[in-house]
Amino acid sequence: MAKYSNKLDMTFSALADPTRRAIISRLCDGPASVGELSQPFDIALPTLLKHVRVLEKCGLVSSEKAGRVRTCRIETSVLQESDEWLRQHISLWENRLDRMEHHIKNMKKDQ
Repeated sequence: MAKYSNKLDMTFSALADPTRRAIISRLCDGPASVGELSQPFDIALPTLLKHVRVLEKCGLVSSEKAGRVRTCRIETSVLQESDEWLRQHISLWENRLDRMEHHIKNMKKDQ
């Protein structure tokens, strides 16, 4: 099982915000400028940039600036690490539930 990770904490903390999840969803379609990312939101550009910085800090997003345009792209490796952690825990609970189901069936047979 994956060990405790500060990076994992940062990732889940970043993804806890609906605006940041929406940014990640948009970037799954491909790179986008900060201006493009801001279009569906009713927030000021500096506020959106704060969200982008949080995503950059945990490694979910990278960006580069060319002139006055900052283009963001998703970094899938961090999402893959989070997915792996979740799958391990899902597998653990599915195994526990399978054992419990088997136990209940055996109890019913004995009655």
